[in-house]
This record gives sequence, C-alpha cells and structure tokens, in this order.
Amino acid sequence: MLNRRILRIKAFKVLYSCAENRDLKLKEALAGLDTSCEATRDLYLYMLALIPALTAEAARRIEAARGKFNPTEEDLHPNTRFAANGISALLDGDPDFQKLLGKKKLSWSQNDVFLHNLYETLKNRPYYIAYMEDRESSLKKDAALWQRLFTEELEDDEALSAILEDLSIHWADDLPYVLGCCIRSLEEMGGSGRWNYPPLCQTDSHTFVRSLLTATYGRYKEYSDLIAQSVSKWEQDRLFITDIILIAMGLAEAETFPEIPIRVTINEYVEISKYYSTPKSRGFVNGLLDRLIKDRMEKGIISKTV
Repeated sequence: MLNRRILRIKAFKVLYSCAENRDLKLKEALAGLDTSCEATRDLYLYMLALIPALTAEAARRIEAARGKFNPTEEDLHPNTRFAANGISALLDGDPDFQKLLGKKKLSWSQNDVFLHNLYETLKNRPYYIAYMEDRESSLKKDAALWQRLFTEELEDDEALSAILEDLSIHWADDLPYVLGCCIRSLEEMGGSGRWNYPPLCQTDSHTFVRSLLTATYGRYKEYSDLIAQSVSKWEQDRLFITDIILIAMGLAEAETFPEIPIRVTINEYVEISKYYSTPKSRGFVNGLLDRLIKDRMEKGIISKTV
C-alpha cells in the first residue's frame, strides 16, 4: 500500500522530530516510523468506512420521508439506487472489514453533520443525478460513483480535514495519497465483487525505509557538518533544518543502497522539498546533494551497481 515516496516522507518527518528532540533514541524513532505507517492504513479504512456511513444517511432520509404525516408520491416510492448501492453492501457484509473497524475503533457515528452536508452536496452533482437516472445498475457503476466522489469531493474539504486532524496527528498530510488508494480499491471491488485488505508495504520497502532511517540517524551529525562545510558562511546562517535533513537522507540513501540510481535518489528528495521546505529549497537540495554525492563517489565512499 505504501510506496517508497511516502515511506521516504514518513522517515523525513521522524528525522525532523529527532532534530527537534535530540533525546529521541533510534529505537523510539523506528517505533514512531512504524506507528506512522500503520496510521496511514487506518486512514484508508476510515475513508472506506465513509461509504456505508453516507449510504446509511441516504437510507435514513428515505425512511424519514416515508414517515411524514402527509407523504408525497415520491416520498412513498423513492429512488433507492444510492441507498441500496452494492459497494456499501459489500463493505457492510465483509467480516474482515467490519472486524478491523471494530478493532481500531473507526466510526463516523459522531460526524452526522459532516455526513448530512456531504450528502446534500452530492445530491446536486451532475454525475450523481446521471447515476440515479440510469436504468441499468451494476456493481461497477456503483463503484464508479464512489470513485467520482472520492476524486472530486474530499481532498479539499475543510470540514473533513478538521475531523481527521482531531482523530490522529498522523493523518494531516496523508489524505490525498489515501484517497488514491481508496479509488484503486473501489475499481477492484467493482470488477471482482470483493474487498482485499492491502499489505502495509512490500517486505523490501519496509526494510528499505527502516534501513534509511537508521543510516541517516546514525550519521546525521557527520552529514550535517559536511553540509555546513560545503556552503559559504553566509549560506550557513540561512540553512533550513528541513533542507539539512533531506540532503542527509539523500546521502544516506546513496551510500546504503547501491542498487538505487543516483538520479532517482536526488529526484525523490527534490520532490519532497517542494512540499516540506522553502520555495528555494528545490534548487538548493538538487545542487548540493548532486555535488556531495559526486564528490563521495570520486572518493570511493559511494559506489553503485547501476
């Protein structure tokens, strides 16, 4: 589930915590990394749980309309396509999914206002109206509707961001990535009729990120001194801790993993700098990391198999 880009980001955040708290031991840092990784998969479960929760909101409204003192014909004979959608039924009936939600205490029951507002928004979307008017139904079409909702309605929702921030300190930046994971799962469910719990990450990727964190942690002082020596006095006074960590991680990766091409390593940390450092960091990280790696290759400190 977690690719190497997001694993690098998680290692970066843990190393930032280490830089802020020098008493943080490696064992604690590795434990924090594992917790952060598992939290992303918890968010994936929580966002998929939105599907039965929003479906239940629609079903409640249908029942409330039927129970009116003087119901209309539409109230008595409503379009139940969304309220009976197959993806919600699939997740509701999956014992593994429900067991995980219970074990991790993941529930939307306290967020009825958010569910109400999201359903109001959804009802007015052209893609929802077209879905409700379509006379042919299928699990694939149900999945496609949820894919549109996850693509278009959630990433920039401020109310959702506030909910996630209250629930977990690890979820703040993970939503865009997790929504992509949910969309892929929905596509699979629409085709296979089954939900599969994704592995946290590939075994080699788990080994990679723990080794990367360990290597950077162990040599951080050496790398930060090297970075300071490689820039002018004027630049030293303007070094940002985020840039130092990213360059240190790049050096550790280049030295520890001979099978990863240099350009891949540099590009990864330049990309991360766009989101977690200053506007000028992209060029600084790119230029200095490239120079330091080349210098250490010439000295035989870094060697590559590719």
